[in-house]
Amino acid sequence: MDDIQKHHLAERALAAARRCIASRYDGAAFAYVAGSFMRGEGTEFSDIDLVVVFPSLERAWRESFTLEGFPVEAFVHDEQTLAHYLHADADSGYPIMANMVATGSIVGPDIERARAVQAKAAGMLAAGPKPLAGPAYDALRYQVTDLADDLRGVRPPEEIAAIAALLYQKLADLILLGRGAWSGRGKWAPRLMKTLDAQLATEFDAAFGLAAAGDGARFLALADRELALHGGRYFDEFRQEAPLEARRLG
Repeated sequence: MDDIQKHHLAERALAAARRCIASRYDGAAFAYVAGSFMRGEGTEFSDIDLVVVFPSLERAWRESFTLEGFPVEAFVHDEQTLAHYLHADADSGYPIMANMVATGSIVGPDIERARAVQAKAAGMLAAGPKPLAGPAYDALRYQVTDLADDLRGVRPPEEIAAIAALLYQKLADLILLGRGAWSGRGKWAPRLMKTLDAQLATEFDAAFGLAAAGDGARFLALADRELALHGGRYFDEFRQEAPLEARRLG
């Protein structure tokens, strides 16, 4: 698909989103139309991400539907529920909602308020994730250590591939968040790693490709090297307490 086709597809998606806001979400104060279409990266299989903001709601929700041939993922909020999820995503290191709000095209009547919320989301993204520390950091180091250790033994290729698949996200998180960069799930992890360090991303992809084919040596070496930046393997003295309410009679 060339640039002209992508631009045309983005215009169609935005027009469809405008009609959707006016009909399905009548009374909304504003909305953000986001996703790969709006970035000029859409394909025939891409979906539209909608963040819809009402003046007030009892509770937020998300829903999926097809609109004029486009798959749509809608996240419906008022400003308070949106703020909750913006901060929750940022605390997790995966600023999914903040990205949609910060990069989305604004539609709806209250443009000025939408711009103010958008500016806050952009500020959150620019500030970067909070430093790795505390129980979440310990758990991540432990998980990478545990999965890396599973790669050390002699195993059938299919087991190596399965372990590498589990290690992929955890190691990507340690690499990105450990360098003060946002992380991402699924397709976003390799994109963000490439933005952070193209050479490291190439090395990561090559090592993971070998592991997926049954040779985990390079992926293990990469994990060990990354763990060394965080004090080395973390197994001894790891402790994770269950919630106090984690009990049941009978």
